[in-house]
Parts: sequence; structure tokens; C-alpha cells
Amino acid sequence: MATTNVVQEKRIVQNLFLGIILPLGIIILWQTASDHGIIKLSVFTSPKSIGTEFAHMIEKGTYFKHVIASLERVVYGYIIGSALGLFIGSVAVLFKTFGKMIDPLIGILRPIPAIACIPFFILWLGIGESSKIGVIVIGAFWPVLLSTMQGIRSTDPKLLELARTFGKTRTATLFNIILPSAIPSIFTGLRLGISGAWTCVVAAEMIAASAGVGYLISYGRELAQPGTLFVGIVSIAIIGLLIDILVIKIQKKVLYWVDTENY
Repeated sequence: MATTNVVQEKRIVQNLFLGIILPLGIIILWQTASDHGIIKLSVFTSPKSIGTEFAHMIEKGTYFKHVIASLERVVYGYIIGSALGLFIGSVAVLFKTFGKMIDPLIGILRPIPAIACIPFFILWLGIGESSKIGVIVIGAFWPVLLSTMQGIRSTDPKLLELARTFGKTRTATLFNIILPSAIPSIFTGLRLGISGAWTCVVAAEMIAASAGVGYLISYGRELAQPGTLFVGIVSIAIIGLLIDILVIKIQKKVLYWVDTENY
């Protein structure tokens, strides 16, 4: 057991080291190019300037205000969107008539990007929080809906036949066979949904917001402040990565019987 733990720790350290090499190399090259005037700093700032702007915003207390504003919108929109996706996806597969009714609608609406709905939501709901949350709901809804439908449809027919043979009720079959079989696929949809929700909140904030990570990008662009703009971009990457890591950790805890090594 001790040997196994040591091997796992070494593999984690090795993967972490390999994952840091390329980003660190890019940052070093970027800073070197900036120091030697290869990059025009008024347009494409340096990593040092980005770090300075980060520290300045944290010192003023404005940075976390923007991050919290974005995260609150994502939480509300993600909960609503994923709940709708789970419910509608389950009902569409379990009740064939309803599924046949909404299949054409899914085919028509699915190709429309959530970002394309931003102007509609602004016209319909105004430029307040409702329009932003509406866009996030769309971004989270589709991945969860499609993954839920795929997960339920991929239930092993032999298990369903076995349940019918033993006279299991529809409810017992649903909760004991269908949903447990679909959970891995559903979690994949939930993971994609949170990524979609995070992408959509940034896009919505860039168009109509007075606070948020997306607002930082828009603000930096309008005032020609590349440092502020890149603070927003870097924040999107870091927070998105942390969210994804958190979802993977939860997935591994919940789906302990599934090999999630490659997730």
C-alpha cells in the first residue's frame, strides 16, 4: 500500500511539473519580448504589468467584487439550466410521445449559440441581472439535456429485460437501473454545462454589465487599458480551470465505481 501511494504521489508531481513547463515557458518568453521592445506594450501588455494590475485591484478591493458578481450569476443560471436539462431530458426519453414532440424543437434550437440570444434577452428582460442569468441558463441547459438523454438511452437493454422478468415496477426500474446507468453521462453533461455557463456569463457581461469578469475586459478595451483587459482574460482562465477541477473532484467522489482517471 505504501509503495502504491509513493508511486501515485510521484505521478501527481510529474504531471504537475509537465503541466507547468509550457505555460511557464510562454510567460518567460512573453516577458522577455516585452522587456526588449519586441511587443508593443500599449496594445499587448507584459506579464509583470498584469501582475501589478492584479495586485492593485486586490489592494483597492475591486477585484473580488467582480469575481463574486460573475460567480453569483453562474450559480443561479447553472442551477436553473441544469435542473431544466435533467428534468426535460429525462421526461423526453421516458415518455416517448413527449420525446417525439420536442425532438424537432431540439433540432431547430440546439444549433443557436447561447451568445446569439443575448440581444433578445436584453430586449425582453432589460439589461439587469435577469437577462444575464437567462443567457447562462441556455448555456448550461443544452449540455445537460443532451447528456441526460444519451445516458438514459444507453441503459443496457439486458438489464431492462431482467427487470421486466422479475416484475419490477416502472418506478423501481427507473431508480434502480436507468438512473444509476445514466449518472456517468449526466455528470459529463453537468461538467460541460458549468463550462458553458462560465463562458456565457463572460460574454453577457462584456455586452451589458457594471461588474463582473467580462466587464473588466470590456472596460479595459474601452479605456485602452491592456492591463485591466488581461486581468479579466487571465481570471477567466484561472477560475474556469478551478471550477473544472472542482467538478472533477466531485465526480470522482460520487462515481467512485467508475474509472475517472482520464476525465
